[in-house]
Amino acid sequence: MPKNLVIVESPAKSKTIRKYLGPDYAVLASYGHVRDLRPKSGAIDTERDYSMVYEPIERNQKHVDAIARELKKSNALYLATDPDREGEAISWHLCELLKDRGALAGKQVKRVVFHEITKTAITDAIKNPRQLSTDLINAQQARRALDYLVGFNLSPLLWKKIHRGLSAGRVQSPALRMIVERELEIEKFESKEYWTIEADLHHAKADFVARLSVLNGEKVKQFSITNQKAADQAATLLNKAANGVLVAVNIDKKQRRRQPAPPFITSTLQQEAARKLGFSTQKTMRVAQQLYEGVDTGQGAVGLITYMRTDSVTLAAEAVRELRQYIADTHGAKFLPEQPRVFKNKSKNAQEAHEAVRPTSIRVAPKDIKRHLDADQFKLYDLVWKRALASQMANVLIDTVAVDLACGDGNMFRANGSTVAEPGFMKVYAEGSDDKKEPDAKTLPPIKQGDKVKLRQIRQEQHFTEPPPRYSEASLVKSLEEHGIGRPSTYANIISTLRNREYVEMERKRFIPTDVGRVVNKFLTNHFMDYVDYAFTAKLEDELDAVSRGEKEWVPLMREFWLPFSKIVKEKEQSVSRGEALQARELGTDPKSGLPVSVRIGRYGPYAQIGSKDDEEKPRFAGLRPGQKMETITFAEAMALFKLPRALGDSPQGEEIVIGIGRFGPYVRYDSKFVSIPKEDDPYTIDLQRALELVQAKKQADAEKQIRVFTDAGVSVLNGRYGPYITDGEKNAKVPKDKEPKTLTLTECRELLAAAPPGWRGKKKVAAKKTTAKKTAAKKTTKKTANKAAKKKSAKKTAKA
Repeated sequence: MPKNLVIVESPAKSKTIRKYLGPDYAVLASYGHVRDLRPKSGAIDTERDYSMVYEPIERNQKHVDAIARELKKSNALYLATDPDREGEAISWHLCELLKDRGALAGKQVKRVVFHEITKTAITDAIKNPRQLSTDLINAQQARRALDYLVGFNLSPLLWKKIHRGLSAGRVQSPALRMIVERELEIEKFESKEYWTIEADLHHAKADFVARLSVLNGEKVKQFSITNQKAADQAATLLNKAANGVLVAVNIDKKQRRRQPAPPFITSTLQQEAARKLGFSTQKTMRVAQQLYEGVDTGQGAVGLITYMRTDSVTLAAEAVRELRQYIADTHGAKFLPEQPRVFKNKSKNAQEAHEAVRPTSIRVAPKDIKRHLDADQFKLYDLVWKRALASQMANVLIDTVAVDLACGDGNMFRANGSTVAEPGFMKVYAEGSDDKKEPDAKTLPPIKQGDKVKLRQIRQEQHFTEPPPRYSEASLVKSLEEHGIGRPSTYANIISTLRNREYVEMERKRFIPTDVGRVVNKFLTNHFMDYVDYAFTAKLEDELDAVSRGEKEWVPLMREFWLPFSKIVKEKEQSVSRGEALQARELGTDPKSGLPVSVRIGRYGPYAQIGSKDDEEKPRFAGLRPGQKMETITFAEAMALFKLPRALGDSPQGEEIVIGIGRFGPYVRYDSKFVSIPKEDDPYTIDLQRALELVQAKKQADAEKQIRVFTDAGVSVLNGRYGPYITDGEKNAKVPKDKEPKTLTLTECRELLAAAPPGWRGKKKVAAKKTTAKKTAAKKTTKKTANKAAKKKSAKKTAKA
């Protein structure tokens, strides 16, 4: 019987660890968090030192029960949850639940931490346990409390002032602000024209290109030539001055070194996986979790990478030794620097006890285990493996040459070239970039000072300045990290929340704020600027880090935040009107009614409105079309939205054909029936002929569906998804296999309907009925319990009296 119980967070990890520890250890998973704040307002008592009301998480209750049962058979409890604040808090919450049950009496409780799932790391951790860290637990409690207080106070305010379903978060809101501000910057950007002049040259049997650098004795800058006329004049002057030949007057040769990037931390792993693999931040973390917890490589599950939530670029001395030995063995001494490379953490709050993300063993090469990994696991492991290997390899040596070529007096062209003298770490890995791409290395022919170079032609090229690019997942994570907003474990959640709330949408893998996102951001920046301010958010993160290091108390930190925040929430609830929060944009006046035309945000998104709620007549509404934005829609475009519904005429059968937009999208109505308009058709421009085609197709589909119809009796035999069936509109019955649907009589149909199970309307309905039945039973039980409780209370009161 096992004498010790080890608790980890995930079942995959438990399988890997169990084989390392042997029969004296049982390993169970908590399946993540085991309890959380009560999901109602009042879970934090701000009047009593921010005491918190926690509740067990129902879905994980059975796992806690299993842990409690196994603990009865064990002498010691080893808490081996993840080596971060969240993992520390999970262990603490589990202990509190077990303590409430009396399950910890007489048991030793030990906290063990490891950053890789290998036999050495696991056995070392078990040999060197520690106590739960109060500082880490307090920091995590403070973080959770801050997020709760912001969410449970700002979100209801957004519901009241704008519409339900919106949310605001301590870290998510500054991230939204970044995306919106970038979009505003792009919209305000004014493109400027400029021209460059290049010379196509030939020398020593090789062609190359040089760019104009000096014109008439003056250095050429970006906006030195701003129109075609000036470019043409310059080209004419230069052609005349050159007379077909340029002369090399100066040659500048240099050698530069490029160092490798450090091994991955969480944010750089997310950025590089987005750039090179096209992975979202969520996907990157999900696949990394699989590699960390263990993959069966033919000899049982083994952890392939170290812990993936880290902000430290530190590598263990043992790992560095293994990396250097592997480089020497596989690539040779010239690829190995004389001394191990040491990287410094950029984050001032980086947890030095953590390691960077690296392979647990560099000798487990990706190609050797490819057959044991799925495609995504292989790609990410290959990326981590190469980055770690490259980080300890020699610098890249690049030879650069710049040649100045005279074009007559006072004019100069410059040609740049570079060659890789020693590839160093680039033999294994080259870091990607988000928006700026370095030009490819170009080799120049051997040119000496005084050489004459043949001029083939001079070209003028027109350019326009471009706005800053929208954020990608990689560049947003990088920007959040630079501002000190959030921590490694939060970036994926921030991005998923923004997308799930429909505050942003993706176009070509770039973030574009929706109208809802803009309205929410404007409301928050206008009324809660301090709480979406980048510096304020970063400062709060620093203070939470100080709590985790034991340098600051968490209750005073909560008090410093909550008192001014609660005051401003109450003040804004009274002072900000709903109209002000909705930020309606006036477009003009309707010429027919004389009423104002505006656009605003509603429950189902942005819409145009004619009139207001104060008018005698009810306002008219029309939803904005896909692609239309509140900030950019014109008066004419808004008025066009009110053209629907529009009558196109009559069908040959005398049915009135009307085009409209309903809850489920655009439609054609023919008399009292409807047919959806496909996405490729525009409801505002569709003509009668096309509408009749859609109606005819609908009629044909309906006719094919009908096998036999008894109109007077209201009974039909139809073709359904699961075969032919009979229906009277209230009840359905399957057609028996020995019956021919076309020959069924009305009497037979009625008999089959009568014999069908009550309320049978297909497979899905049965499930729905069961669920409803369960809910009804639950309600009845609740009522009975409530009645019993009420009777008991009444009896107690009577007894007291």
